[in-house]
Amino acid sequence: MKINRLRLLGFKSFVEPTDLVIEAGLTGVVGPNGCGKSNLLEALRWVMGETSHKSMRAAAMDDVIFSGTNARPARNSAEVTIFLDNKERLAPAEFNDHDIIEITRRIEREAGSAYRINGKESRARDVKILFEDAATGARSPALVRQGQIAEIVNAKPEQRRRVLEDAAGIAGLHSRRHEAELRLKAAENNLARLGDIMGGLTSQIESLKRQARQARRYKELSTEIRRTEALVFHLSWAEAQALVDLEEKNLADATQRLGTATQSEAQLLRAEAERADQLPPLREIEAAKGAALGRLKIEQETFEKEAERARQRTNELTNRQTQLEKDIARETHAVAEARDVLARLDKDLAALVENENGAAAAEQQAATELATLETKLDAAEKSLADITHRAAEQRARRRALETAIAERRDAILRLEKQAVALDHQMREIQGRAPDVVELQTTTEKGQLLTDRSARLEREIHDAEERVSAALDAANAHRDEAASARLLLSTLRTERETLAKLLIPVRDDDLPPIVDSISVTPGYEAALGAALGEDLTAPIAEDTPVHWRLLHIDSTIDAALPRGAEPLSRYVDAPPELQRRLSQIGVVTQDNGPTIQKHLAAGQRLVSVEGDLWRWDGYVAASGGATLAAQRLAERNRMAEIEDREIAARAAASSLLDAETNAAEAHARAQHEERVLRAEWRKTQGELGETRNRLTIIEKQARETEAKLAAVAEAKERLAAEFAEARSRLAATETERTEEEKSENLEPLANAAHETAQSARRAAGEARGKLQALRRERQLNSERLSSSRTDRDRWSTRLQGAEQQIKSLEERLAETSAELETMSGLPEKIAERRSAILSAIGAAESDRQSAADHLAAADTALREAVQALRTAQSQVSEAREGRARCETRLENARARRQEEARRIRETFEVAPEDCLKLAGVEPGTALPALIDIDRQLQRVKGDRERLGGVNLQADDELTVLLEQITSMETEKADVEQAIAKLRAAIGQLNREGKKRLDEAFVTVNGHFQRLFTTLFGGGEARLEIVESEEDPLEGGLEIIAKPPGKKPATLSLLSGGEQTLTALSLIFAVFLTNPSPICVLDEVDAPLDDANVDRFCTLMEKMASETDTRFLVITHHPMTMARMNRLFGVTMAERGISQLVSVDLETARSFREAV
Repeated sequence: MKINRLRLLGFKSFVEPTDLVIEAGLTGVVGPNGCGKSNLLEALRWVMGETSHKSMRAAAMDDVIFSGTNARPARNSAEVTIFLDNKERLAPAEFNDHDIIEITRRIEREAGSAYRINGKESRARDVKILFEDAATGARSPALVRQGQIAEIVNAKPEQRRRVLEDAAGIAGLHSRRHEAELRLKAAENNLARLGDIMGGLTSQIESLKRQARQARRYKELSTEIRRTEALVFHLSWAEAQALVDLEEKNLADATQRLGTATQSEAQLLRAEAERADQLPPLREIEAAKGAALGRLKIEQETFEKEAERARQRTNELTNRQTQLEKDIARETHAVAEARDVLARLDKDLAALVENENGAAAAEQQAATELATLETKLDAAEKSLADITHRAAEQRARRRALETAIAERRDAILRLEKQAVALDHQMREIQGRAPDVVELQTTTEKGQLLTDRSARLEREIHDAEERVSAALDAANAHRDEAASARLLLSTLRTERETLAKLLIPVRDDDLPPIVDSISVTPGYEAALGAALGEDLTAPIAEDTPVHWRLLHIDSTIDAALPRGAEPLSRYVDAPPELQRRLSQIGVVTQDNGPTIQKHLAAGQRLVSVEGDLWRWDGYVAASGGATLAAQRLAERNRMAEIEDREIAARAAASSLLDAETNAAEAHARAQHEERVLRAEWRKTQGELGETRNRLTIIEKQARETEAKLAAVAEAKERLAAEFAEARSRLAATETERTEEEKSENLEPLANAAHETAQSARRAAGEARGKLQALRRERQLNSERLSSSRTDRDRWSTRLQGAEQQIKSLEERLAETSAELETMSGLPEKIAERRSAILSAIGAAESDRQSAADHLAAADTALREAVQALRTAQSQVSEAREGRARCETRLENARARRQEEARRIRETFEVAPEDCLKLAGVEPGTALPALIDIDRQLQRVKGDRERLGGVNLQADDELTVLLEQITSMETEKADVEQAIAKLRAAIGQLNREGKKRLDEAFVTVNGHFQRLFTTLFGGGEARLEIVESEEDPLEGGLEIIAKPPGKKPATLSLLSGGEQTLTALSLIFAVFLTNPSPICVLDEVDAPLDDANVDRFCTLMEKMASETDTRFLVITHHPMTMARMNRLFGVTMAERGISQLVSVDLETARSFREAV
């Protein structure tokens, strides 16, 4: 495939649609700095799938969109399209139907990028692999941006491997292998997760099996609870019915007592009404007497208030009279004071008017004298200014001449010193010139440090492999130790759970005898079937139900029939159970019915499955383990778990030691690696210092030559300046001699200055005298105005005081008259008070007599009311008693109804039918309710002790078994897929290694040839650094030996030599696996003209030998002249790049034709 054209729209500074035509041969791009040339290379890399905004010289990927200028707004999107020639049909199959392939990348602000291939949406990965398979791409070494030559020079060998990958065409292989590795890792994670899930499901299956057994026992207990609850409900309903009958009889008795109390209440109510009718007339008489007494008391209170007001008025008038007399005296004194002040102010006003007249005449005389003196001062000032100006000019000329002479002499001295300093500086420069021997020694030291650095890098690589191996071993031991700890934790948890389940559950806290029994594993069901609930009884004799030891002769018991083994052989039990166990035989399920016929009284047969055959013909088939059997099985399981826990603890301890040893080995390997890295860093530091020293020495040599030339030039310039300075000094001294012969104006200037100074003093004194007279006249005017204001104010105050005295005298006369009027009022008040008190005494006697009659009648009424209340209380109590009886009757009926409702809701039958559900025949004597309730609580306790029961355990068990079967199939499929992925990755590695080795041989040959061509001699080679861990992760080292120099790495070459060497490598890749396009961004900048000519010749040769199309961004005129066509990037409008083109070959043909 060939790249024909690049179209930009809104990308960075290319806001307008711009087409860059890329044809065969050399295409140059020129333009001033900052005009946007490098944006073309970035657009090419961006459309090829570049994802790093930093490599786009942007803070974010949205910054590649045109951001606007002062004249144009910002764009919201950017688009770059690349056109590929696919006439040879070399593209992938899905894109191979078109002659031209258009690949477009479009970005919108805050919306991300989108790719289209021939107008169809595509993934970035597809675009990336498409270009990588074509030996190019966004990170291809063929796209050489500014500074990338230095990156290739300074890159590590592993980073230079990318050059070989392009030559071998395995860049796409890397992407495919990475994708396969990601799939492999995901598959391995899925396999590990599937194993964890299957392990969890296995544990759940075992748990569900136990839950299924508990569910069956739960259902049996629930059936028994239902029968017992039916009997309890029936007894509760019968008790409620008896209570209803009793409360109905109590209600009839309460109703009879209420009737008797009601009759007594009616009689007392009539007597109370008669007493109440006698009371109102007596109350009216008493109220009338009380009203008369009240009116007299009100009259007394009103009289006393009026007397008090008269007394207060008298005191008020007396105080007012005294105050008015004081006010009149104060105002009289104020009138006298105002008259004295007015007389004094009139005298002051006359004096101030007289002073004002004299001050005006004195001020006029002083102004006339000041005008005469100022005229004299102006004449003196003008004469002084003229003579002073002429004297100043004379002084300035003489001072300037003296200064010039001094400066000339100083300049001559300074030039002499500079000449001495230049001689000294030349000697110092010659003494500081770098030593040739030191230069050679430093170069050799740099080569030795380079060799040591390479050796340390190899040792570090070996140490890294040892660290990796130690890490793998440590991880393996850590995983094994973690598995052991997990097993130990699981066993400990199961043991603690079983220990909790085996805790005694009896109400009396006595352990059942089953806790003292040890049974051979497998015989738990047989023992549970043989003894059943008897195993829950304790051995203690102080309990109602217990086991006790009988001291009798064991020979009196009949022997078990032939074919039956005593259960005591498989059970280790207390002596209290030995007789019972000796009479229980263990048989197979097939022999049980046959041997049952030969059993003696009290003997039983059991099977290991839990079947029971009794001597009296009773047979019980196995239907799941009993609680006692489960308890025995759990005890055996607990013993087994304890043994496994001990073994697991020992294994965990051993694995922990192995993990610790592996971790220590890993730490030692890491320490060795760190020591090697520290030595390598030290070597690198010394190497860097050596390079810096070498650079400094070379720089010093160049600086020494430049400084010597500069000093020589400075000495020549200094000699010319010295001759010129002496000529200027002689001319200046001659001019000073002529100036000294002219007239001296300083005495005349001094005399004029004294005259002007005397005139200034006289004018100043006259001006001061005039200003003093004006200030005195102004002060006199202000005092005159203030005195007139004070006189007006005091006149107003005098008039106000006279009017106030007149008003106060009138008020004093009115107050005195009113006091005379009130002088006889106290005698009249005393007579009126005596008459009112006599009338009040008589009215109180009449009211007391009426109150005594009313109190007697009221007492009789209260006695009647009290008797009535007693009768009403009795009626109320009788009613309350009847209400309580009704309430109890209602409660009894409600209880009976509630019991009936509970029966109907619980069992859906009538209360009379509960006995049928309880299995009790009609007419049978019923037990006490408390006994049945105790039995019900015991059965419920047995069910509750089962704990949480999963009633759906059977169904869930079936589902889990199906799931684990399906997972086993999936696990096999995943393991098969992992094997295929590993085989595919191995195949990719082998193929990549093969192609990489073949490409290395070819690239190395081209590189040696091109190096010799560009340098005009010398030799160079490539060395591949193998990686044992990954065959595709090796490195590439470049060893170059320019003509006349020793072999060295790239970092020890000069800038131009580094550029030519890197270009030799890039062009060698082109010859091996030509890239469709090569972009070189100002790579000729560090080259001189001769090397630029070689570089251009090599590009022309490469363009003719390969199909690679070159796009060269340059500022060098020689490079421009060798291009087949030129594109110019301009920025006529600030911030907007434009592209113009010139076909140089066509232009040459036109020129030759002319």
